[in-house]
Amino acid sequence: MTELATMEFHPRPQAGDARPWAFPAPERGTLDNGLTVLRCHRPGQQVVAVEVLLDAPLDAEPAGLDGVATIMARAFSEGTDQHSAEEFAAELERAGATLDAHADHPGVRLSLEVPASRLPKGLTLLADALRAPAFAESEVERLVRNRLDEIPHELANPSRRAAKELSRQLFPASSRMSRPRQGTEETVEKIDAGAVRAFYDRHVRPATATAVVVGDLTGVDLDALLGETLGAWTGTPGEPRPVPPVTADDTGRVVIVDRPGAVQTQLLIGRVGPDRHDRVWPAQVLGTYCLGGTLTSRLDRVLREEKGYTYGVRSFGQVLRSAPDGTGASMLAISGSVDTPNTGPALEDLWKVLRTVAADGLTDAERDVAVQNLVGVAPLKYETAAAVASTLADQVEQHLPDDFQATLYRQLAATGTVEATAAVVNAFPVDRLVTVLVGDAAQIKAPVEALGIGEVTVVAAE
Repeated sequence: MTELATMEFHPRPQAGDARPWAFPAPERGTLDNGLTVLRCHRPGQQVVAVEVLLDAPLDAEPAGLDGVATIMARAFSEGTDQHSAEEFAAELERAGATLDAHADHPGVRLSLEVPASRLPKGLTLLADALRAPAFAESEVERLVRNRLDEIPHELANPSRRAAKELSRQLFPASSRMSRPRQGTEETVEKIDAGAVRAFYDRHVRPATATAVVVGDLTGVDLDALLGETLGAWTGTPGEPRPVPPVTADDTGRVVIVDRPGAVQTQLLIGRVGPDRHDRVWPAQVLGTYCLGGTLTSRLDRVLREEKGYTYGVRSFGQVLRSAPDGTGASMLAISGSVDTPNTGPALEDLWKVLRTVAADGLTDAERDVAVQNLVGVAPLKYETAAAVASTLADQVEQHLPDDFQATLYRQLAATGTVEATAAVVNAFPVDRLVTVLVGDAAQIKAPVEALGIGEVTVVAAE
């Protein structure tokens, strides 16, 4: 008989000891031109992320020109005093870089990602865009046309239409928060290059801006590089600008945006709550996650798994504007979609879930899963430089300390079930929620009225 060959197996790899992890702490500095800089060296992150925050909030837009901040943000990459729009795009491509920008209530943000080996070129292009944007009439006109083309598509999207209506319902008409972030057809069509330039001249300057740089900075003289690039950007000192307080009406009511023939109803239920400066924030984050943060949450378990009304329902808190003096606010909301015939039953069960949480509380198991999902996966969430830079930029934008995120994770891990329950019950009181439904009013109005969750009003879909 032939002797069988024996196989020699290598030892099975063993897991090493878990290493402690904390959200990275940045170093702060200021350039000679007044630009605040946060830097964070992340060995191995060969794609460097740069975020620049400009103090150009939406409530600073001139009356009747809602959307000018968005057009300005998009125009930053459409040419400078050194390059035409086409040349600027080609230079970014040669550097392997991407440059994005957007406007929101706190201000305008530019985001650059570039290989570490080409960081000098990337920062040069970013600095040129900030220092001397062309704002050519033809390019601004094109951006305005593009924005006007987007608006009908947004109105046709049920979730976008619901968000627009909820903002209109919650905030007074005089508040910028009551109107679409990127403007309406009426306001956008009035924007021209002159309006964009005027907004830029009034609000964009290094003294009121912050740059966040995250990535592998080995061998990079960042001080010298920033001095040659963003440091060459000049401007006048900023003047203090009054920030209006956030006011909202969360009287319990239902608004149906009529979409005749719709086979689904889009749900968006919300109110305004505290921002991240409030002591309740960690418990609120945890409780909101238990309520509807994932597939294992209470809302999903009832509405999706048990009843089959929906593919998923989520609850969340989104900061609108943050301030240490208590004038900031966040949007607390529950969103999802259900089939039209089950709109009434789905809302009834949703309210039952809220009442059950208020009466019986969350469970320790729900709390433990939420902590594991929120805290345990944090190292994976922040594997990229862009994720770290974005969070650091959020902290700057919201006037939070540099160690806020690291502290938040410790607070989440230490928050108990009772605290999380109290926070989520206060966040979503059953009698203080504004419910927006985008769907077929003829089919859903009567069942919703029968629930008694607030006066029901029907508005046209536009």
